[in-house]
Amino acid sequence: MTESIEITTAPRGRLSLRTVAMPANTNASGHIFGGWLLSQMDLAGGTHAFQRTRGRAVTVAVEAMEFHQPVFVGDEVSIYTDITRVGRSSVTIRVDAWVRRQGVEHEQVRVTSSTFTFVAVDDNMVKRLVPPEV
Repeated sequence: MTESIEITTAPRGRLSLRTVAMPANTNASGHIFGGWLLSQMDLAGGTHAFQRTRGRAVTVAVEAMEFHQPVFVGDEVSIYTDITRVGRSSVTIRVDAWVRRQGVEHEQVRVTSSTFTFVAVDDNMVKRLVPPEV
């Protein structure tokens, strides 16, 4: 059985978050924490989920992440999101993290990606239906 390998040369989906990796986001060795990047991806996916569900949506699952490239202090981090599935109360979103290195114009490198699942909830944190798309 052969595995298919996804080759991506340009971001897909919509730009949902852009930030710069700062020294405060590093570990004792000076590398950007993977957890910091995961939290940025969760923020971007959550923003997209909020807009699609027209209200609060909470993260219920994150598929495994593999870090293809490191993120360095000063890298411009761009998070792209794309809805892959809408269920009765959930939204599944593909989240890709790309960086533009300092001093390298226009070239972006994908550093990781994952699939996040969000569930729409009301003000009492009770699951609710995702409204039809407008």
